[in-house]
Amino acid sequence: MIVTLTPNPSLDRTVEIDELRRGEVHRATGGRVDPGGKGVNVSRALASGDTATIAVLPSGGPEGAQLAALLAPFGVQTVQVPIAGTVRSNITVAEPDGTTTKLNEAGPELTPEEAAAVERTVVDLAARASWVVGAGSLPRGLGVDFYARLVAALRSSDTQVCIDASGPPLAAAVDAGPDLIKPNAEELAELVGRPLTRLADVVDAAAEIRKRGVGTVLVSLGGDGALLVSADEVLHGWAPPVRVRSTVGAGDSTLAGFLAGGGRGRSALVTAIAYGTAAVQLPGSVMPRPGDLNPGAVVVTDNPDLDRPLS
Repeated sequence: MIVTLTPNPSLDRTVEIDELRRGEVHRATGGRVDPGGKGVNVSRALASGDTATIAVLPSGGPEGAQLAALLAPFGVQTVQVPIAGTVRSNITVAEPDGTTTKLNEAGPELTPEEAAAVERTVVDLAARASWVVGAGSLPRGLGVDFYARLVAALRSSDTQVCIDASGPPLAAAVDAGPDLIKPNAEELAELVGRPLTRLADVVDAAAEIRKRGVGTVLVSLGGDGALLVSADEVLHGWAPPVRVRSTVGAGDSTLAGFLAGGGRGRSALVTAIAYGTAAVQLPGSVMPRPGDLNPGAVVVTDNPDLDRPLS
């Protein structure tokens, strides 16, 4: 069973239009409202593939009740930690060529007591889990070291810990030594403080992060696939180009596929890329189901083209 924590969950409204033109009135060609937040998306993708998961959510306000109601049909078991604030709402504007424009609210501010309750809930559930995933931005009140504290709190358990975040919270978590992180190329570049223009740069950056105590680095590279760097291997995988409908949640789906595929090695990377590739072909933040996956189209090599430029 996999426990996910989304410290700053959201309601994600996606509006599809022909072309975004600043300052003009647009007629939507489609739209939907989905439960959102990186950990929520991971749990949704896992549940769609019949992998047992529990999603931990700080939850408050009418939006919190709506979030729980939207998650119920997906088969995601939730543990809601009550907070006085209101769950945020995000808006994504999606264009036919795959371009997405996101408007994300900051979210509520948690009290010290609420922050402690969130951490305590995750630690208690970890005894039943093979993985704990801390994912997404942190609401005000948790502090940039929250994920680092969570990693430290779980260090003595048999549960493996994955952090999927960005900026200072990810940097702090890296130094705490999680078993897995899943940055994209931009987040990895920020971590090491330099641009990454070739696949070799990504490999070097991931190896550098591993030296700081991270067990495995899974880097999502968009159209360039994904890179896996562990103690045993360096693997690069990709799938043939597809028509991109929405990139929202694609990285979360990639992480879910990696964990559903066993959380290590070649087969997990194949599953990760199959999940991510399927996700970008679906509207909004819809997570793929087993019938959407095409793992046979994924290519993985342990001899990557290090001179390959990133697109």
